[in-house]
Amino acid sequence: MNKLVPPARLAAMGAVMLALVVVSVVTLYKLQIVEGQAYYEESRNSIVTTARVSAARGSLMDRYGRVLAESRVCNDLVIDTEDLFREDDPDWTEANAAILLLANTVTSFGETYTDTLPVTMSPPFEYTEMTDIQRETLAAYLNERGLDADASAVELMAYMRDRYNIGNSYTAEETRIIAGIRYELNSRYISGFGTSDYVFAEDVSVELIAYLLENNIRGFDVTNSYIRDYNTSYAAHILGYTGTISSEEAEDYLARGYALDAQIGISGAEAAFEDYLHGTDGEARVTRTSGGTVTGTVYTEEPVPGDHVYLTIDIRLQETAENALSTYITTENERRAEDEGEDAQLITGAAAVAVDVRTGEPLAIASWPSYDASTLLSNYAAVAAEENSPLYNRALQAAYTPGSTFKPCVAIAGLAEGKISTGTIITDEGVYTRYEDAGYTPSCWIWSATGTTHGDLTVSGAITHSCNYFFYTLGDYLQISLMAKYAAGFGLGEHTGIELYEEIGKMTSDEYFQEKYGRDVYAGETIQAAIGQAENQFTPLQLAEYCAALANNGTRYSASILKSVYSYDFSEQVYEREAEVLSTVETEEEYYEAVQEGMRGVVGSLSAFRGASYTAAGKTGTAEVGEGQTNTGVFICYAPYEEPEIAVAVVIEKGSSGSAVTEIAKEILDYYFSFQSSTMVLEAENQLLK
Repeated sequence: MNKLVPPARLAAMGAVMLALVVVSVVTLYKLQIVEGQAYYEESRNSIVTTARVSAARGSLMDRYGRVLAESRVCNDLVIDTEDLFREDDPDWTEANAAILLLANTVTSFGETYTDTLPVTMSPPFEYTEMTDIQRETLAAYLNERGLDADASAVELMAYMRDRYNIGNSYTAEETRIIAGIRYELNSRYISGFGTSDYVFAEDVSVELIAYLLENNIRGFDVTNSYIRDYNTSYAAHILGYTGTISSEEAEDYLARGYALDAQIGISGAEAAFEDYLHGTDGEARVTRTSGGTVTGTVYTEEPVPGDHVYLTIDIRLQETAENALSTYITTENERRAEDEGEDAQLITGAAAVAVDVRTGEPLAIASWPSYDASTLLSNYAAVAAEENSPLYNRALQAAYTPGSTFKPCVAIAGLAEGKISTGTIITDEGVYTRYEDAGYTPSCWIWSATGTTHGDLTVSGAITHSCNYFFYTLGDYLQISLMAKYAAGFGLGEHTGIELYEEIGKMTSDEYFQEKYGRDVYAGETIQAAIGQAENQFTPLQLAEYCAALANNGTRYSASILKSVYSYDFSEQVYEREAEVLSTVETEEEYYEAVQEGMRGVVGSLSAFRGASYTAAGKTGTAEVGEGQTNTGVFICYAPYEEPEIAVAVVIEKGSSGSAVTEIAKEILDYYFSFQSSTMVLEAENQLLK
C-alpha cells in the first residue's frame, strides 16, 4: 500500500518547523533578555498625548458648482514650549536666542508669523491701532501682571525686557520681536487659550521647514491644518471671510464643541452657513519619544469634514455686474474730474442686484467699491482705511431714496384700492396747487425743466413719462397709510429673507414719524412720498425683489442665497431650496398689465436698450438727496417682458439720474441672455466644477 506523504517530504517539513521554532525562541530571547532593558527604558520615556484633528471646512460654490472657496491642506509651524524652555536654561537666555532665530528665519523666507502685540516694531514704541480682541487681550495682560491699565507702550516694553530677561545685547528691534512672541505665549494662557497650539506661522513652504530641520533650529513643531482659499476675486461681500473665535463668542462656541483656536465664519456666507461648513473635529493618540520625535499616530475618532454649500449666485453674472459698475464709475468719475475740476462731485458708491423673478433667488449682488476676499486678512487694515469704505456692502446695508422707481407701487395701490382705474385720466397742469393756501405748490419735473406739461395721462402713460403731477394727485387720494401698506406688501422697508446681514430701510408712515418726530406725516410729505421722496429709503436688494414682484403680478419670494447643501463626499443631499413666498399683493391682472405696459414704455425710450435681443420693462428714478448735491441714480427693470425671468436694480450714489445708469443694467441682462442662449453645453446646477 502506498503512503500518502513520502518520508523525504515529511523530513523536510519537520526541518522547516524546527527552524521556525528556533528563530522564534532566539527572537524572543533577544527582545526580552538581551534588549529587554533598552525597550523598557524607551517605553518609559515615550509620551502619549491626545491631539485634536481638525476637520476640513466645506466648500462654497455658485449655483453651477463653480468652487468659490475651499479648504487646502497646509503646513503650520507650532511653538513647542518644552523644546523652547528647557530645564537647563532657567534664565531663558537660550530660549530668547532661539525665539529670535526662529522668527528671523521665518521672515527671511518671505513668510509671516503670528504677533498680536499692538506695539510698533521699532522705537519710539507706540501702540498701534487695535482690534477689539487685541484691546481686550492687552487689558487682561496688564491686569494679570499688575501693571497700570494706562501704561504706555514704552513702559510696557521696559517691563517686558526685564520680565523676560531680554539682555542688553539685543537691539530695540530684536527686543520687540522676542517680547512679541513671549507676550503671545503668555496672553494665550491669560485669555484661556493655553490648551490650544500657538500656530506661529501658517501655510509655510516645504523649503522653510527643510531649512529649519537641517540647521537644528529649535522651538517648533510641524503640524497639518487647513487654510481657506478663495478662487475668485469677486463676490467678496457675499462670501465673507473666516477668522478666529473672539473672547465674546468663546463660551458659545465651546458649548457647541469647537476648539478655541478653530476657524469660524466671520461675515458673509462663511458666517451665515457656519453650521453646515464647519464639520466635526476628530481625535488622535500621538506617541512621541522624550526628544519629541513622533513614533506613532492612531486615530481614535475620525474627523468629519464640513458640508459643501451651493449658493444661488452665478459667479459669471456676478463678475459681469461688478465689472459693469467699476467700468462705468471709473469712466464717469474721470470725465467729471476733467470737465469740472476740483468742484466735481464724484460717484462714491454703487450697487447692482439681479434676482430670479420666478423664485426670488439672488443671481448677483454687487457692491462698489469692493475688495479681494483672497487677500483681505493679510491686508485688512489697508482695505478698511480705503476711500469710500469698500467693506461696506451697499447692496444690502445701504438704504437709498428710490425716486420715481416707487411710482409703480403707488400705481398698483391706487388701482387696487379703486382710487383710479386703468382708464382714469389725470391732466398734468404743471404745478400742483391743492395745498397752495398752505404755501406748498410742487411742480412736475417737465414743468420745471421746460415749462410744458404731460397733458392728459392714464396710469400707464404716467409711469412711462414719470409724471410727478399724476402721482401727487394719486398720493393725495391714497394718503400715507395705504401707500405704506402696499410698500410693505412689495417688501420695501421689510426683511428680504436673505441670510446675510441687511438693513431694512424705511417707508414714510405715521408710525415712523410719530416715533421720530412725535407727529403724523404732513400732506406735503405724503405727496412727496408718492414720487419716491420724503423719507422713503430702500436697499438695492429690496428694489430688485420689488421689481420681480411687479413682473410676476405681486408675488414676492424670499431672497435666500442658500440653494442646496451636500455632504463632504457628495453622497447625500443635506438641503435643497424651495421657493418661499413672503408676501403677495393681490389685485386684478389688468392692473398689473397696465403698470407693466407703462414700464415697457420707459425702456422703449432708453437709448441703452436699442438693439437688445430681448424685450424689457423698467423704471428710472432720480432721487434728490439735498441741495447742492448730485442726485442718486436708480433704475429697476425685468426681462423678457412677455415671460419674465430676471429682475435687476442698479443704484449709483451721485449718479445724476436713473437714465444715466441704465447701461449697467443692460450689460447684466446682455450677459444673462447670451449665457442662456449659448450653444455651449451649460453646466447643470449643483454639480462640482473647478
